[in-house]
Amino acid sequence: MIITDTHTHLYSEAFDEDRDDIMKKAIQAGVERFFIPAIDSTYTKAMLDLESNYPENVFLMTGLHPTHVKDNFKEELAHVEQQLENRKFYAVGEIGIDLYWDKTFLKQQQEAFVHQIRLAKKHRLPIVIHCRESFDEIFEILEQEKANDLYGIFHCFTGTLEQAHKAISYNMKLGIGGVATFKNGKIDQFLDKIDLKHIVLETDSPYLAPVPYRGKRNESSYILNVLEKLSIIYGKTKEEIAAITTENSKEVFSI
Repeated sequence: MIITDTHTHLYSEAFDEDRDDIMKKAIQAGVERFFIPAIDSTYTKAMLDLESNYPENVFLMTGLHPTHVKDNFKEELAHVEQQLENRKFYAVGEIGIDLYWDKTFLKQQQEAFVHQIRLAKKHRLPIVIHCRESFDEIFEILEQEKANDLYGIFHCFTGTLEQAHKAISYNMKLGIGGVATFKNGKIDQFLDKIDLKHIVLETDSPYLAPVPYRGKRNESSYILNVLEKLSIIYGKTKEEIAAITTENSKEVFSI
């Protein structure tokens, strides 16, 4: 059983004390593919080091996270452009709009999102979207930019059934993680109405640990708890869910 974690921040400071142990634990659990989203330029070296240590398992993205869009965002976007010119990446992400913490930089977040979508199109790459309290703003830009070469993943999808269908209409898979196991997560109530061909698995570690680890540091091996929940929701074996979602990830990332 090959499991793919399509979104995990394994380079995060949260893993500085035991990163190798966490990686080995996940690989032993069957997680063989780790897709690594970017945050900003300050993490680039840590991401490259992680890839260097696990070249068979780790696949990097580049991008500017919306919560890190600040006054220097144009310098950060220039860094993303430079990265894309210099080496191979598997997606532009995570990118998008986050209005949960701060709305001060909304216009800059919108500008950065559009710019990075166009970079992804230029380099024929998928995008990985971060959306928090910003579905309307995200959909407005996706509607503006929609095209056959716009595709990717709606990371950590937490919307409604209607929003799920809308995201899928823009060639997006839904990234499903720990929230599916939460009592108040809500998406578990309608996920079975979404064809599995539109679903990929993720952890977003070290964040959003699934039940029974909720509130603790998340890690990629905990994707097994997400897999188990989806097995119940869809009435399929864990092996079937793992196989389908891994194939879906291959479709998105072309590997």
